[in-house]
Amino acid sequence: MSFTPPPPPVFAGENYNIWAVKMRTYLQAHDLWNVVLNDTEPPPLRANPTIAQIRQHNEDCAKKYKAMSCFQSGVSNVIFTRIMACDTSKQAWDKLKEEFQGSDKTRQQQLINMRRDFENLKMKDSETIKQYADRIMTTVNNIRLLGEEFSDQRVVEKITCLNRDNKLVLRTIHL
Repeated sequence: MSFTPPPPPVFAGENYNIWAVKMRTYLQAHDLWNVVLNDTEPPPLRANPTIAQIRQHNEDCAKKYKAMSCFQSGVSNVIFTRIMACDTSKQAWDKLKEEFQGSDKTRQQQLINMRRDFENLKMKDSETIKQYADRIMTTVNNIRLLGEEFSDQRVVEKITCLNRDNKLVLRTIHL
């Protein structure tokens, strides 16, 4: 039996952070992520290369086109027009990141807002613990999607210590 890899995830302009995680994993699975990160050309062949060195060089050269192909296949036609002038997969990655995630300053402001949202989350009277935990996890996952470390311990503390009518309620929630 042979394994046919799935096509890359397609980005249509919404949920960039989720697409970026999926695309990074897709490229890593195909040994192409370093091509995006490093954006370097393979060194030229030495004089009198062996067949194995020639094959390896050709494979390394092809990786940059494979990575770019993944990007072009992994975006809708509307998004494709934004990256079609990019010469490298790193340029395409950076362009999409800048446009859809914003600058570092924008990202930092989003993180500040989400951390504040997390700290201000309170369980509603009409809400089950499961619903409350889901709201917490949505906020935490959005923080993590922006690249911020967020410990499970902080999440557990938020979920397990609920103060309702001045009574401490302890529950076990599996993350």
